[in-house]
Amino acid sequence: MRVLVVEDEEQMAEAVARGLRLHAIAVDVAYDGREALEMASYVDYDVVVLDRDLPEVHGDEVCRELAAGGAASRILMLTAAGQVRDRVGGLGLGADDYLAKPFAFAELVARIRTLARRRPRTAPPVLERAGIRLDPARRTVFRDGREIALNRKEFDVLRELLHAGGDLVTSAELRRSVWDEYAGEGTAVLRVTVTSLRRKLGEPQAVENVPGRGYRL
Repeated sequence: MRVLVVEDEEQMAEAVARGLRLHAIAVDVAYDGREALEMASYVDYDVVVLDRDLPEVHGDEVCRELAAGGAASRILMLTAAGQVRDRVGGLGLGADDYLAKPFAFAELVARIRTLARRRPRTAPPVLERAGIRLDPARRTVFRDGREIALNRKEFDVLRELLHAGGDLVTSAELRRSVWDEYAGEGTAVLRVTVTSLRRKLGEPQAVENVPGRGYRL
């Protein structure tokens, strides 16, 4: 599960993120509405935990844009305003749930997990290129009919490269898509992952390294 926490109070945001990571939830953090919309445009989050009173772009507008854009992410609004009219207003903007501050952290985790289960699940298409067949739903990979066992990060890197259809995927894009942003994983761990992936895929080499830029199939 991957969650975006949008909160302008940095200490609050980091405390929530740390707590969620202890529950094995991958978390990215945005500190204003504009950053939240940008991050949600390139990452398919399961749940967006959204503070209502945000700088740059108000939380109400962020919620409205995410809902209007057809995002599959579920939205949990966090706010100090706990009146019934505030909850109704937030839900009317497209939020899926509403939690007033202060809140019990266990309740936050439970609500996030419930929302994630309600996220629409459509079977992603099978990806094929260069004799490689990747089934995201079954998490299987075959090359020329031979099944290949990949760990989770190798699988996710290969999926991103297949999605690109032979176009270059930069190292920054791969790190952002495959690793929790907080993990701070650098170029070295990506290089190790790609090296292992190339070895498992076998000959002829399917993943091309474009020095200083990234990778492509």
